[in-house]
Amino acid sequence: MIMAEEKKEKQKEKKAKPTEEKKEAKPEAHVPKPAEKPAQAPKPAEAKPHSAQAEAKPHAAPAEAKHAAPPEKPGKKSKKPRKKASKVEVARGKRKTSVARASVKEGSGRIRVNSLLSSAIHNRYIRDMIEEPLRVAGPEGNKVDVDVSMYGGGEMGQAQAARTAIARALAKYFGEGLKNTYDEADKYFLCEDPRRVEPKKYKGRKARARFQKSYR
Repeated sequence: MIMAEEKKEKQKEKKAKPTEEKKEAKPEAHVPKPAEKPAQAPKPAEAKPHSAQAEAKPHAAPAEAKHAAPPEKPGKKSKKPRKKASKVEVARGKRKTSVARASVKEGSGRIRVNSLLSSAIHNRYIRDMIEEPLRVAGPEGNKVDVDVSMYGGGEMGQAQAARTAIARALAKYFGEGLKNTYDEADKYFLCEDPRRVEPKKYKGRKARARFQKSYR
């Protein structure tokens, strides 16, 4: 009996709980929204003073800041000024099948032939022929350096081509005064020798020599 009564009481408690929850949940009170204000008419634009400050654009300052050079770092070294390019003259000379090109620039009278000093040439006759234009130029020849590149032909042909090339380059470098000096000394300083070797013919061992005839 006691157990049955306890069950009934529990069922009554369960039924009473949802009713209490419903009572607690009250509907929210309807709050009326405030009335919207009427749209205001736009204010008339105020007249701006015609001054230099008013005309200045506000975005001009940041644009100048963008183009401004960045500040130099303290550890960075400043660039050295470039040296002025020295005067250089180039000339060409030919003899037979030899070709020589000479370049003259400011120096101390040194001559290089195919990257070697002229003092390295063993044949004294050829060495003197290459150095002759500087000797004829006099003291001006000690104020320049000469670089010569040669190819083709033989030793004598290259030496004569180098002589002409050096004389022409020096005449360009120093002007008309030295050119007249070379013309008086030897016309082949500035003028190439047009002579060439005559080709060999048949019925002979050279251009003009003939094979010997025998009647025996």
